Amino acid sequence: QVQLVESGGGSVQAGGSLRLSCAAFGYTYGTAWMGWFRHTPGKEREGVAGIYTVDGSTYYTDSVKGRFTISQDNAKNTLYLQMNSLKPEDTAMYYCAATNRYASRWYVPAEYDYWGQGTQVTVSS
Repeated sequence: QVQLVESGGGSVQAGGSLRLSCAAFGYTYGTAWMGWFRHTPGKEREGVAGIYTVDGSTYYTDSVKGRFTISQDNAKNTLYLQMNSLKPEDTAMYYCAATNRYASRWYVPAEYDYWGQGTQVTVSS
């Protein structure tokens, strides 16, 4: 049974930074895809960043390029999302997701099989 547990969310002022962590239990890194998604009420869940854990290739949605960095620590079975220069529009519930299948579209929620419970990020202006 795969379990993903996010942490690191919180409230910051615009321009600040946060680092989200996703601890994976029962999931083997280096097998396929992991990603970070975010959701705000009234909007669809949005793919923020994805990583192909086999070779470490990373992908980002345009609005976070240059500000967010996704990374993995295979030894700790942990996924990270470093978020810098945060903006009020980054406010959302952030979710970690994983799959052992090849995700041709890393930004599509349906490509993933496992989800964490989410961690709230609030950015004030």
